Amino acid sequence: MKIECPHCNKIYNIPDDRLPPKKRVSFPCPVCKGIIKLDLSEISAPPGGDRPMPSQAEEKKRIVYTIKSESNAPLKDKKLKYNILKKIKDLPPMPKVIMQVRQIMNNPKLSFKDIAQAIGTDQAISARTLKMANSAYYGLSCQVSSIQQASVVLGYDTLNELITLAASSTLLGKTLKGYGISSNAMWRHSLAVAFGSKIIANKKNPVLENNAFLAGLIHDSGKLVLDPYIYEKKHYFQTCMKESQNRSVLAEKQILGVDHSEIASEICKKWKIPETIATAIRYHHKPSKSKKNLLAYFVHAADYIAVLSEIKDDTDKQTFQPEEGALEFIGIEKDIEDIMDSVVEYVDKITSDINSGK
Repeated sequence: MKIECPHCNKIYNIPDDRLPPKKRVSFPCPVCKGIIKLDLSEISAPPGGDRPMPSQAEEKKRIVYTIKSESNAPLKDKKLKYNILKKIKDLPPMPKVIMQVRQIMNNPKLSFKDIAQAIGTDQAISARTLKMANSAYYGLSCQVSSIQQASVVLGYDTLNELITLAASSTLLGKTLKGYGISSNAMWRHSLAVAFGSKIIANKKNPVLENNAFLAGLIHDSGKLVLDPYIYEKKHYFQTCMKESQNRSVLAEKQILGVDHSEIASEICKKWKIPETIATAIRYHHKPSKSKKNLLAYFVHAADYIAVLSEIKDDTDKQTFQPEEGALEFIGIEKDIEDIMDSVVEYVDKITSDINSGK
């Protein structure tokens, strides 16, 4: 009999002779720990079935054992999730300049000059911001040479976007050996989801544009914390990826007891990022569980569009499918091709000019 977990959609094949006929049983899914309930009241005993019937507790134990034995992954260490969560404190802090600029933009009494002063304290971020501002994507008639000049020419929102990218590029441009993700793939995918989220927000709720961009940019930041653990169990991870049709959240959950979206939401707390963004990131794979958090749906759709555009991080690959009803909920089914084109143009122009040293 095939059994599907209603929580994580993991499918198990359980031999019929291990199922207790005419009984109701329940047991935890080994992957997500959600409870699977079976009603076997209409299943008959096998022909000539005079085998002794085990107790319900014994049969339940046999079913759980059968499911666990299907996986090549080791049983999770109960302390592992706790240790992983503790490791978040070792992650570099979100550059202060990002939050400072967001605060300045929300204060009508402050000006372009205040933004220039805030970012001027970090010369590396200033240089990267100007490099991006002068990329072909923004099509400036002349190059800008100072943050204040960029502020005037590009405006608040675009400058905020560039500062956020510049400040996070080093962190999000890391190679993840455990996942097998190159630094270029990680960075391009982050850019694609950030910009895709922004476009969708602009179409559906422009007030959320800046938050959508940031949520999309750091949606996979949990992988930065999980990567060393995945690397240690790389063989098991690859096996679990095959079993789960290349869905990394299920493979992570199976071998570590926690997935990258959960970790990313905890990272948001460390970085003092608004709760609505943390919630969006936590549920970007299952936005229906976010209590209608629009940002979660925007990031989910943008993640899907990035994969369609072949701007992926090389883990979930082409098997990524949007959650049923998610695209309809935000009403972008007819806009997907246009959004794809915009995302590809943005990512290609931003990255090509920066990599070429222009």
